[in-house]
Amino acid sequence: MKKTLLLISFISLIAFSSQAQDFRGPDKSSMDMAYYPDNFAHDRKGSDEALVRVIYSRPKKNDREIFGKLESYGKVWRTGANENTEIKLYKDATVAGKKLKAGTYSLFTIPGESEWTIIFSSALDYWGAYSYKEDKDVLRVTVPSKKVADTIEYFSIVFAKSGANGATMSLGWDKTVVDVPFTF
Repeated sequence: MKKTLLLISFISLIAFSSQAQDFRGPDKSSMDMAYYPDNFAHDRKGSDEALVRVIYSRPKKNDREIFGKLESYGKVWRTGANENTEIKLYKDATVAGKKLKAGTYSLFTIPGESEWTIIFSSALDYWGAYSYKEDKDVLRVTVPSKKVADTIEYFSIVFAKSGANGATMSLGWDKTVVDVPFTF
C-alpha cells in the first residue's frame, strides 16, 4: 500500500510540474510607449496615422543623483533601462535641423551638463549601451538640456505639438529635461 501511495504521489508530482508554466518576475523598471500624436493608440480616429513611436523602459530615481553620477556626463546612455530605447519614424523627418529617413532606430544619448547628444543608431535589439558602436550611428544631433524645479521620479518621454508640422520630444528624469525638435 505504501509503495502504491508513493507511486501515485510521484506520478502526480511529475504530471503537475510538466504542466506548470514558469513566468519571469516583473522588471524592476516598467516599459512604456510614447507616440506623436500624443496618446495616438488610445485616441486614434478613422484614418489617423502615427508619425513617431518610442518604446522604452522607465527607471526610477529612487533617491539617487541621476545625471553626472548614476548616468555619467559624456558617456553613451541607453536612454532608459533594460533593452535599448527604440524609436520608429513612420515618415521622413527633420530632427534638430538634420534629415532622418523613416525607419526604426535605437535611441542613445550622451548626457552633458548643458547639452545632450541625441543618437539614432541602426543597431537594434541590444541590452543597454554595452554593445554600442559609433559606426552604426545614422544621425547625431546636439540639443540643450535644462534644469526644472520639480523632480521627475521616473524617466519619461512625451511628445507635444510644435508649430504647423512639428513636434517636440521631451526626455525628462530627476531635474533634467531635454527637448528634441522634429518636423515632418
